[in-house]
Amino acid sequence: MSFPSKRRDIDVMKLMMSDYIVEPINDGISEFNVEFHGPKESLYEGGVWKIRVELPDAYPYKSPSIGFLNKIFHPNVDELSGSVCLDVINQSWTPMFDLLNVFEVFLPQLLLYPNPSDPLNSEAASLMLKDQKQYEQKVREYCEQYAKKENITGALTEDSEEEISDDGISNGSVSSDDDVAGHADA
Repeated sequence: MSFPSKRRDIDVMKLMMSDYIVEPINDGISEFNVEFHGPKESLYEGGVWKIRVELPDAYPYKSPSIGFLNKIFHPNVDELSGSVCLDVINQSWTPMFDLLNVFEVFLPQLLLYPNPSDPLNSEAASLMLKDQKQYEQKVREYCEQYAKKENITGALTEDSEEEISDDGISNGSVSSDDDVAGHADA
């Protein structure tokens, strides 16, 4: 077994053995969904999101692709595709990082400290800069409407159509380079 595939196996196993719920896609360990909870003492506290993770063949030398499957109102997350604008994944990823870093450090930091000067969601960025109180209200509304535990139950299939269902979950695949900002080649 080569180092990249062994490292992938170890990192996925560490994630599965942690407090995260991991749902493999297509019975493999290169694509899976992870249940992610908003960080405590943040606007996103109490929210639950399903995060799609795709590991490239060259992982850990290339970063994982990540994307939110249910809606979130955040300047650095595209509302429709769930793509994430996060420098540590997009540009400065190194093999020193692992999947636990993504869920225990990088995503919580993203939600705690949005960067409206580098937006994927210009509406959220503009609102955050112009009216913080209204921005906070909209974040809470999205959490209430789209980020409840019942919104993410049931596995999403890769071959489902690209649409936002009534329960707020994007049923589209986020597997192409263009769909996930966190892809190493983006």
